[in-house]
Amino acid sequence: MNTQQQANPPRLLLVEDDTTSQAFFHTTLMALPATVDTAASLADARQLAQANRHALWLVDANLPDGTGPELLRYLRTRQAGVPALAHTADTSPETRQALLQAGFDRVLLKPLAGSALLASVREALAGAAAPTAEAPDWDENAALQALNGQGAHVIALRELFMTELPGARAAVSSALQQHDTGALRAQLHRLQASCGFVGASRLGSAVRQLHQAPDSDMARRQFDAAVNALLHH
Repeated sequence: MNTQQQANPPRLLLVEDDTTSQAFFHTTLMALPATVDTAASLADARQLAQANRHALWLVDANLPDGTGPELLRYLRTRQAGVPALAHTADTSPETRQALLQAGFDRVLLKPLAGSALLASVREALAGAAAPTAEAPDWDENAALQALNGQGAHVIALRELFMTELPGARAAVSSALQQHDTGALRAQLHRLQASCGFVGASRLGSAVRQLHQAPDSDMARRQFDAAVNALLHH
């Protein structure tokens, strides 16, 4: 941990209604080090989210006054691009899949070792997307690396990508308007892969944020701005 990270620890939101589990999570997370806001209900978590900006959310799948996915939808409307980890004692594959489909980046099974918790949180924080505005429209090095240095292939794929981009944007817009989560995630998944191949860095970052926060007006605006930047490049 470097000096700057120690001086400015990340602020985390921990949502857990069980007192013993909350104490375990809080004590473990403080060792990162981190500033940890704790909530025992959906209502408390909303209040903390209104008063603070967080670098990561750690949310119980089931709360006394709601569910983890319900809270996550609310949190995404306030901040885009924040990594979200769910935790649950339910080991069923169906529950894990449902939480991932709801937008959580990872599902942690309780009980878990402190070392496993810290490793998951550190990985999520390290992998958090940089703000979209910092990414270039086209990243030549990334495209060449993805296509083994074949410049001609980059040019050809970009031409195809640009031809299909208006249709992809229309499909994303339609899925958002119809609140079709499955269609939206499928379209964003395909678009994310294409951005990686052609080095569409800014759009790729915007796609990640929209995937994480489909209800966020900011994420939608960033997506539209990134598409327009490429179409009018």
